[in-house]
Amino acid sequence: QVQLVESGGGLVRPGGSLRLSCAVSGFTLDDKAISWFRQAPGKGREGVSAISSDDDITNYADTVKGRFTISRDTAKNMLYLQMNSLKPEDTAVYYCAAALFGWGSLYESDYDYWGQGTQVTVSS
Repeated sequence: QVQLVESGGGLVRPGGSLRLSCAVSGFTLDDKAISWFRQAPGKGREGVSAISSDDDITNYADTVKGRFTISRDTAKNMLYLQMNSLKPEDTAVYYCAAALFGWGSLYESDYDYWGQGTQVTVSS
């Protein structure tokens, strides 16, 4: 059974940083498409960042480009999202997701496996 479990969320001041982690079990991450999504209160889920299954493509939403960095550690079977220069509008529940194959899509429907989410709140 595939499971994804996020951690690392919390309350941070504007301009601060957080690193989200996603522990994956049930399959290896090294050849899977991986991604992070988020859902702010009252809004739909949006793609934040993704890496293609062959690692050739890394994709970021325009709203986080230059501030967020996605990565994977195949030895630990972990997925990460380093978030710097955080803004109040980054406040959301963040989800990690994976698919057996993918090109780095930021569309929800392209991912088959999801975590339960971790809350990130950016506020002074």
